[in-house]
Amino acid sequence: MTSTLTNLLSKLRDYQPFSVMVVGDFMLDEMVYGAAERLSPDAPVPVLRVDQKRTRHQAGGAANVALCLMALLGKVKCFGIKGHDEAGQNLQALLRSAGCDADGLITDPGRPTTVKRSLIGLAQHRHPQKMFRLDQESTDPLDNEIQQQLLQLILPHLDSVQVVCLEDYNKGVCSESFCRELISHCRAKGVQVLVDPASIDDYSKYTGATAITPNRTEAERATKWDTPLDSSQVHQAGLAIQLLERLDLDAVVLTLDKQGALLHERGGDPIIVPTIARSVYDVTGAGDVVLAALAAGRAHQLTWVESVVLANAAAGLEVEVFGAQPIPFNQVHRELQAQAEPKARKMRTLTELLLEVEDHREAGRTVVFTNGCFDVIHAGHIAYLRESRQQGDVLIVAVNSDEQVREQKGDGRPIYGIDDRMDILAELQCVDYLIEFAQPTVHDLLRAIQPEVYVKGGDYEPGAINEWDLIQELGLELRILAHRPGLGSTDVIKRIARAADV
Repeated sequence: MTSTLTNLLSKLRDYQPFSVMVVGDFMLDEMVYGAAERLSPDAPVPVLRVDQKRTRHQAGGAANVALCLMALLGKVKCFGIKGHDEAGQNLQALLRSAGCDADGLITDPGRPTTVKRSLIGLAQHRHPQKMFRLDQESTDPLDNEIQQQLLQLILPHLDSVQVVCLEDYNKGVCSESFCRELISHCRAKGVQVLVDPASIDDYSKYTGATAITPNRTEAERATKWDTPLDSSQVHQAGLAIQLLERLDLDAVVLTLDKQGALLHERGGDPIIVPTIARSVYDVTGAGDVVLAALAAGRAHQLTWVESVVLANAAAGLEVEVFGAQPIPFNQVHRELQAQAEPKARKMRTLTELLLEVEDHREAGRTVVFTNGCFDVIHAGHIAYLRESRQQGDVLIVAVNSDEQVREQKGDGRPIYGIDDRMDILAELQCVDYLIEFAQPTVHDLLRAIQPEVYVKGGDYEPGAINEWDLIQELGLELRILAHRPGLGSTDVIKRIARAADV
């Protein structure tokens, strides 16, 4: 896949905004946060003490696909159904505020807006855990009059989009007649249709689409080819081959969780497109991201393999965050560059870092910050950084520029330049992010990032720290870690020099 990644990165240099349509089951996700600290006295169930200030509304279902496409620089037109209720107004307003054209959400007075309400407890005030979900929905097929109204609203816009994403959650919009008619019109106009299918027994309504993106369980159900515990590539390839032939598709993208995806194109053989290992935090929204990234890739004339590599990278970033969060194109692009050059995976500019810190805070994580020269990295550094990471959930390490190391340490320093020092630090599992700074102190970084915890080594007294006044001004928590005598870089360099003289 090395050549595929190289070609993909080359093509992404010309990446531009694109036009796309999202059709299907639009939903509103409501996240109700609170503290879960005790059990009910009358039943062995957790009690959630709701924090009204933290209740949030998010796009769900096809609406989340739309926001994922916006994050990938798509110009998005939305077509679906909402109820005559406050939730429908909130959903449409949420899409519009994100920049989507949501005029295609028509009101069906006979059904409610689909709402997924999740109750989320914070364990120890920082680790969010979904406790329960309440669904408000109707799965009845659309009334024929409403269905035709929706189709007639869609058809004039097909000439202005490059791809149609059909997001089916089996909530009534994507009936057999609706899907067949929409796909027929798209084929006549040469518009690609990418389908994220519902978990149903029969996929015949998707016949003639360009591609379909089921997971393995969904594919087994639809093909009725379920071999228990068989996750072999032969079994997976068989599923893809059956779907491609039965539905007259150009491609099948079978998502396989940590294995990546199996791609089967018409005229080719099924192949596994691997992904990299991830620290999975929450799989919510990963399928939506895959559909959006595939659409972005096909809108830019990427090959199917290149589009799947793009989708794997985006989905990998999605599962590392809590809840369904759109992944921006520049973040996906950076991830692909990091796969080609691993050191880049953890390095950030301040602008990039602030965006990610905001996401971590939204998820209730504690951000820890430390800084240093890290010139001639040794066991003391490793122990210090490992202990720093234990002070919270995310560790940011700011590294002095070569000029600042020289000014602080004298001529002959640094022994290792900034690229080498960053390269070594990037290999440490305890380090989450790296950022270079060229100022004498980290005042500017601390003021911008405002971490929950600022860590310094035990060879510092609080009042002697350059940033002490700012720490007090910002109300940051300072933690001084244990001092390890004899393990400083200067001591190590002297010992090496003495050994060389012997």
